[in-house]
Amino acid sequence: MKICHTKADVRATVRDWKLAGDEVGVVTTMGYLHEGHLGLVRLARQRADRVVATIFVNPTQFGPNEDLDTYPRDEERDLALLKAEGVDAVFLPSVEEMYGAAGDTYVEVPGLSGILQGALRPGHFRGVATVVAKLFNIVMPDFAVFGEKDYQQLTLIRQMVRDLDMPLEIVGHPTVREPDGLAMSSRNVRLTPEHRQEALVLSRSLDLAEDLARSAPAVADLKAAVRAELAKAPSADVKSVDFRDAETLEELDGPLDRPAVILLAVRFADVLLIDQRVVAPRP
Repeated sequence: MKICHTKADVRATVRDWKLAGDEVGVVTTMGYLHEGHLGLVRLARQRADRVVATIFVNPTQFGPNEDLDTYPRDEERDLALLKAEGVDAVFLPSVEEMYGAAGDTYVEVPGLSGILQGALRPGHFRGVATVVAKLFNIVMPDFAVFGEKDYQQLTLIRQMVRDLDMPLEIVGHPTVREPDGLAMSSRNVRLTPEHRQEALVLSRSLDLAEDLARSAPAVADLKAAVRAELAKAPSADVKSVDFRDAETLEELDGPLDRPAVILLAVRFADVLLIDQRVVAPRP
């Protein structure tokens, strides 16, 4: 497994692969890998001749009061996991290598950046879109795999790729969960044992909504049922419960008459967890 610290190195590596006729997939991460990330890598491995993983804790997607400094990191462990999964190359740049001293250009998808998680974290999705666009331009993959847990991010990246005519496919991977149902996240390790147990309310709320949605109830009633379930966790600070069109993320109202994505954002102390589920009325 080759480790590339510079843009020039990873570009030359991928160029040689493509000259040999290989298809290249990429999985972009911020490190501290878990089974969710490895699921993305395995899907890329199934589809591609060569797989590049990127590890970069991107400062431009963190707000001034967010957890950039405390975001978990374990480079040695991450590299061992990626090597075991058969990754061909890892792009591991510094902040200086990614952004330089005078970078002043950003990528933004305004319609999707300012809603939902974007409203809770102003500037977050501008940072995400910018770094992902840069990584695509650096690696030049044939496709990229992203998890559906970050559903708004996945939708935004697909929109960016379409709008900017980027020559790659965006592949979604279903949310990977712990055996008890908690969506895997690098932030889970920061939960106290009590909060870790309470956090199971997210997946229980989504299970409840999926069952209720089959009878095509009013969206407002579905939202109320989810909020009532979340309220059973004493420490849960519910930041948002949203029901949106599963493809466009447009707001829904009235009876549920099409597939919808439920997007949850719940904070336990200083740890913000998100989760999602696509639900639909019974045909």
